[in-house]
Amino acid sequence: MWNKSQSEVPGTSTPLQETKAPAVPSSSPSALRSTVPAARNLACIGATFTIKGEISGDEDLQIDGKVEGPVSLLNHRLTVGRGAQLNSQINAGEVVVYGKAVGNIRVRDRVEIKKNGEVIGDITTSRLSIEDGAYFKGSIEIERSKSTAREERVEEGMLAGVTN
Repeated sequence: MWNKSQSEVPGTSTPLQETKAPAVPSSSPSALRSTVPAARNLACIGATFTIKGEISGDEDLQIDGKVEGPVSLLNHRLTVGRGAQLNSQINAGEVVVYGKAVGNIRVRDRVEIKKNGEVIGDITTSRLSIEDGAYFKGSIEIERSKSTAREERVEEGMLAGVTN
């Protein structure tokens, strides 16, 4: 009645077949490929922290406390939390502002100022989003991507060649 490959489901007389997952060699492509997207590393500065000085790093950062000094996160995201107060020059890949940021912001990709977010300073970025209810005081410079600027120069050259 009982053997190594079968067991009985409790409360019934139905046998349950044991199944073994096929072994996947560790060198196979499917073993090397992850089915879950890679998680982004995120460092956090809590609401009770006050930092005076330079912050730089190679991972995403969320600030919920007070920071005075430059913040440099090239190619990474800075999130300014709801209770955060930054008096900083910011240089990052992306910036999302829920709290208050005073100082110039230079971002490679995009800046988002959320509903109750506040930015006082100049912004240089490729893309910008300011939600209703946000506050912004400063100037904005939209940088064109290198490929877009190159395409426009080519088009201008082609038009100049046609008119000459």
